[in-house]
Formats: sequence, C-alpha cells, structure tokens
Amino acid sequence: MKIKSLYITSHEKSAGSLIVTMGMMEFLKAKFGRVALFRPFVRSHEIDHDTNFILERYSLDMEYAQTFGFTIVQAEKYIAQNLFDMLLKGVIRKMKELESSYDFVLIEGLNQANFSNAIDFDINLEVAKNLGTGYINILKGKDKSAEEILDDILIDYEGIKLSGCRHFASFTNRLNRATAEELNQLLLQHKYLPPTYILEEIAELDMPTIREVKNALDCQVVKANEMDFERLIKSKKIGAMALENFLDYIEDGDLILIPADRADIVVGSILAIYSKRYSNISGIILTGGLSLSLSVLKILDGFDDLPLPILSTKYNTYETAIRVNQISSIIDVKNERKIALALGLFNSSVDIEKINRQILETSSELITPAMFEYGLFQKARENRRKIVLPEALDNRILRACEILLLRDIVDIILLGNEDEIVRKSGSLGLDISKAKIIDPNISIHKKAFAEEFYRLRKAKGVTLEASYDTITSLSYFGTMMVHMGFADGMVSGAVYTTQETIRPALQIIKTKPDVPIVSSLFFMSLDTKVLVYADCAVNQDPTAEELATIAISSADTATKFGITPKIAMLSYSTGSSGKGKDVQKVADATNIVKQRRADLLIEGPIQYDAAIDKDVAKTKLPNSKMAGEATIFIFPDLNTGNNTYKAVQRSSGAVAIGPVLQGLRKPINDLSRGCLVSDIVNTVAITAIQASEG
Repeated sequence: MKIKSLYITSHEKSAGSLIVTMGMMEFLKAKFGRVALFRPFVRSHEIDHDTNFILERYSLDMEYAQTFGFTIVQAEKYIAQNLFDMLLKGVIRKMKELESSYDFVLIEGLNQANFSNAIDFDINLEVAKNLGTGYINILKGKDKSAEEILDDILIDYEGIKLSGCRHFASFTNRLNRATAEELNQLLLQHKYLPPTYILEEIAELDMPTIREVKNALDCQVVKANEMDFERLIKSKKIGAMALENFLDYIEDGDLILIPADRADIVVGSILAIYSKRYSNISGIILTGGLSLSLSVLKILDGFDDLPLPILSTKYNTYETAIRVNQISSIIDVKNERKIALALGLFNSSVDIEKINRQILETSSELITPAMFEYGLFQKARENRRKIVLPEALDNRILRACEILLLRDIVDIILLGNEDEIVRKSGSLGLDISKAKIIDPNISIHKKAFAEEFYRLRKAKGVTLEASYDTITSLSYFGTMMVHMGFADGMVSGAVYTTQETIRPALQIIKTKPDVPIVSSLFFMSLDTKVLVYADCAVNQDPTAEELATIAISSADTATKFGITPKIAMLSYSTGSSGKGKDVQKVADATNIVKQRRADLLIEGPIQYDAAIDKDVAKTKLPNSKMAGEATIFIFPDLNTGNNTYKAVQRSSGAVAIGPVLQGLRKPINDLSRGCLVSDIVNTVAITAIQASEG
C-alpha cells in the first residue's frame, strides 16, 4: 500500500520542525491536489501558532478543529489511566477521516520535551507506527560536534528501526558550516542510513522582529510604517550614557531601549539613520510609560517616511530588557523575509527529486492491532449488518453489545427473556435500548422455524415434534434466524461449547458448494503486522485434501480483510530435508493448492522459522518467492495449531482475534469461553464483514 502521509517530529525544542514542515508542505502542495495537516497532540485548545501558520500560508482547505487529535493534558490523562489504546484509536480515527478526504496528510508531532517525565516511551514513534506512515526525525545540531550529531543520528536510526516504523529520512538542523561539512564526510561511512539532510544555522531565523516585540510588550506605536514591523532585531542596547558615547556604541540591527525623557538619544538616533557613518538600528522602545515632549513629537511628525519604528511601553527599562530577552522568535505568516530564508535553506539542502521518488516508491505493509481493529470497524460500519447474539444474559455479551451500539457498527439482536435481559443490563449500568430482543419461546417465527428445521432434517429421522423442542434452543433459533434471512450472521460461544455453536450451523446453514469442510482461523495481531493462523479450533487431523481446503479458505478470508495471502504449509521439515507421512501429507496438500489455485503464493513443507524470517529463508529456501514473508500459516493438525497460537499469544503479547469460522454459506462465528469483551466486539465486526462480502 502506497504511503499517503509522512510524520515529522523532533525530540528537542527549537530543533526547527516548522522549517522542515514548511519545506515539505511546499513540495506536497505542488505535487498533490488536496493536502491536509494533522497534529496528533497539541499543547492546549488555544490556537497553535505553527498550525495556524501552515493553514494560512498554504491555504489548506480544512477547519482548525480537523488539524489535531488531543491536547497534552487529555493524552496524559488517558496514559495515566492505562488507556493508551483508546488514545491511539482516537488518533487513528481522526487521521483516517483526513486520509479519506485528502490526497496526502503531513503529520507534525509535538516534541517529547512537551510531555511529562511520567511518559517513559517515545509517544511519537508509537503513534507513527499505528498510523502506518513514513517517519521523519529532526535532530538539533546547535553547539554539538559532528561526532556527537552522528551518534544522535545512529541512536535515532536504531530506535526507529526497532519500533517497526518506516524510516523515511532524517534532518539535522542548526549546524555551523564547518560542522556540516565534517558531518557530511562522516555520513559517507554509513551508507545504509536513510537520506540524511543537513540544514545550516541561519542566525536571522532566531531573531525576533519589531512586531514580535510590540506584541510581547503590548507596545503603543509612536511612529512606524507597516513594513518596519518586520525588521529583525540582532541585539538590544540600553541608552544610558551621553549621546556622544552612545552613538559609537550602537551596531546594525540594535533595538534601543531608553526612557522617554531622553530626547537627545531619540534625536541622535534619527540623525544616525540618515548618516553614512553610523550603524542602522532596528528601532526604539520608549520605556516607563512616559510620552515624548511635544517638541520631539513635532520633529517626528515632520518626517513623512521615517525608516525608524518608535514604540512605547509601560514597563521600566530593566523590565523591558528582561522581557525582550524572553521573546522566542517565530516565523510569522506576514514575514516574507523569514519565510524566504527558511524555504531557501530547505531547498538548497534537500534533494526534492529524491523525496519525490521515495514517496512514489515507499509502501507500508505495517498493520498494528489498533490499525487492524479500526479497519474492522470501518468495514463493518460501511456495510451495516444485523448480528444475532444468543447468549444475552452473559455480562460480557451485554457489555460488548453496548459498545457495538454506541460505536454504531452493527445492529444487534439479543435472544432470551426480554425482562431478564433488560433487568440484567440495567444492573450493569448499560444502555442496550437500541438492540432488538426476541424470546424464542414466544416468537412469531417459532412455527415457521420448526417447520423449516423439520424439512431440513426429516431425512435424518427428526420429527416435527422434536423440531419444536430443538428450535427453542437459543443457538438453534439464532442459526435459523440467519438461515431464514432475519439476521445476517451470528456470534456465539461465550457460554456454549464450540460444538454447540458449529453443530446447528452444519445442520441448518451448511457449507458452501465448493468447500467440503468448515475450518477456523485466528487473526494474530502482532506489534507491526497481522498474521493468519489456521486451523486452530475445529479439525483435529485433516487429510491432505482437507488441509488444502483450509489453506484456500484462509487465503480467501485473509484477502477480504486486506491481508495479502502468502501461504506457509507448516511442517517439522523444510523442502525435501525430511521424510515421513506427516511431511508427505503437507507436501501433497501444497500440490493440491497449486493445482486448484495457481494464483496463490504458497510454500510447503516449510518450518515456521523459514516461513517468517528472511535470513533463515535465504539459507533453507533461497529460491522461494515467499519464504520469510508468509502471512498465512497452515498447521498440519489441531494439536500443533492450538498450542502454537496460544504460545504466541501469551509469550509475545499478540492479540488473537477468533476463531473465525470459514466455509459456511452464511457467517456463524465461535467465541472462546474465556473471551474478553474486546474479543466479542471484534468477532461481531468480523462476522458483519463476512456477511457483506458474501
């Protein structure tokens, strides 16, 4: 999948993120029709300067509220309550909304220094990984040696690599020329690194303007032209000495701070502006809240175009000097000079064509648990279906029902006594009012369902009287609702056994015409990818023919959920290295799949390590097209499959979603009796997707 976004962030303050964001936005706006800006976290709900700057400068077609996910306070509250997953899902949801409306999204992360020390992980890396985006890190090189900066680059590289993020590029900013040249030479020894761009320090970008001083000190304008407000202030001088000494003391770009009663300094500064022998100061601030004398004001009024802004402030000279020192310079949308400096620096330092090629060539197969879950909910919501839950008095089922209804994912039908279900849900503090509740014992469908079951099973010796008894079973009634079209799918198993869920499905729904057996799979959602394990719940010791069917069914199911099928037929032997009936069964199954579905990438027999690890695959199966890259793992028997999925789940922290049943004409899915509420929610979403995909 081609990337549609890039994530820019830095660890430190004042690392120059805005310059990189500007440069990238300039390029993206020229390349893509509609570009959006997104910041997962902002400092507060107040309008953020950098965000507002990008919106205005590049005329982005979006509202400010669309540009961010959460404030720092909100994010830290989620994390403190151990709800980071919920925080991620909120960020992903907002990001996906932008991706659906825009051609490209540029993401700017808030540097780690803004978060409290209680957050002991790199929050930007975690978010970027879960957004599946390209990652651009910015390092601050100011006052560091080339060796120190290289160490920072290498540390960041390893951290990004270990996180699973796609490292798109690195920027090192604010270097002096000598350090930049030395760093360039050092980088030649590390050609495996992603593109690293070096931006030299431009002192003017750190200098405040007269406008920034005016706003920071709430100054009154005594005399100034609009263009004068963009003058840069290189340093400040306090006019405390006699005029003849003061004039030799000033330098180009000075901001002069003087009490308003020092008329001699004001007049002398004006004369210095027009003299060829003195430096050009940037402006004057009159301190103490005093006014100039009428005679001096009269002199000022005599100049139609005085190239010297004069402001006044209520603060005394000492306070004014302190406050000027505290001003952090920004790039303002009205300051074309600073904008031109920043973009000139970016364009002269960055290989734009290389970035263009990278965007065209970069793809991301990364899928995190949060991304996979979001995708499930979106697909289910797009093709809304009715799902019946027969175990309505189970606390977990009721909690899952409320979540599904609140998130507006599916329509829910609960089976059982309505008074009992309502009372139980009320005692749990849940709102399930949007769910439809049907009691099989008094349902108007009872007669029709019993007669249909009798028609289906009379050849097996089932009587009509027995059909009436059977159909009032919650599992049978729910299955019949799916069969007769009153529901699109069913999820059961929180209370019932697997056999109690599957038996009615086999008797009523039955398998698809070209699928002789029902099988199961688990979606194993690991840190940066989702794998498919099959069969881990239904078939104890499948034959080669059945194993081939399981592989084909799993490939078709995986495709429906956006997973590219690369099938590994697992065995204790790879290729022709081992012998025995168990190995031969897997080899035969592999050949059957190749004959039936030549479009599928498959390898077998193959050991698990060769199937998932590229380095191992190079040794054991060097000519294989998919060894080391498998996405679907077909186990030779239930014993191996069930133990393996549980071992991976418990030892790696993987999220196991399933079992998902496949091969039935209509979707019926089984739950583990130890399932969590989140397992039920995910399985219902999967069932809805199966119903819509056919």
